[in-house]
Amino acid sequence: MKLTVEVWSDIACPWCWVGKRRLEAALAKFEHAKDTQVIWRAYELDPSAPALRKEDYVQRLADKYGRSRADAQKTLIDRMVDTGKTEGLKFDFEQIQSGNTFLGHRLLHLGHERGLQDAVKERMFRGYFSEGAAVGVPEVAAKLAIDAGLDPDEVAGVIQSDQFEDAVRKDLREAREIGVDGVPFFLFGRKYAVGGAQPPELLLKALQQTWSELPQRLDVEEGAVCGPEGC
Repeated sequence: MKLTVEVWSDIACPWCWVGKRRLEAALAKFEHAKDTQVIWRAYELDPSAPALRKEDYVQRLADKYGRSRADAQKTLIDRMVDTGKTEGLKFDFEQIQSGNTFLGHRLLHLGHERGLQDAVKERMFRGYFSEGAAVGVPEVAAKLAIDAGLDPDEVAGVIQSDQFEDAVRKDLREAREIGVDGVPFFLFGRKYAVGGAQPPELLLKALQQTWSELPQRLDVEEGAVCGPEGC
């Protein structure tokens, strides 16, 4: 049996990186983790963003939420930095270069095809939040994807074409259809949903509950059979 966990998230979402760590903590305690596949689905918090946004990150948050700069720093930035520390994550908001994440999601689909999606996701998160990597800039996104193990020629092929654009748009469309209005959003076995970066204990319960309801596979003794190719 296989349990699939789909996670809608955006590279530019700090709670999504926290949610990834908490899911990993839950999987570390889940006895069927080896039979669980995590698939990262695309979500854009700001689809209209340019490749690279030239503005102060803290001030942008203050303007967005109608707060003073000092209040945004204290209640949004400092809180996020402290939360990251508890999860072993480094958030350096002074270095962040925000921008469009669509290309990053396309490269994540390449990562999925090559069995490296989780590594690409982690490298994108670390690059964006800890190293000031502008993931909307093609050469920067390419370097991160290659760092994660993807083939340079295949990465270049994605960047120079429209490959995986439809796949990303399908993720975005499906998010709207199932009512995703914030990320991270976890969907367990297409049956149970958990919104937000919930504690590992809650994610573990979702894993266990979903697994318990999967169709059970019978152990069958192997013998002579007839199949589509003959007997």
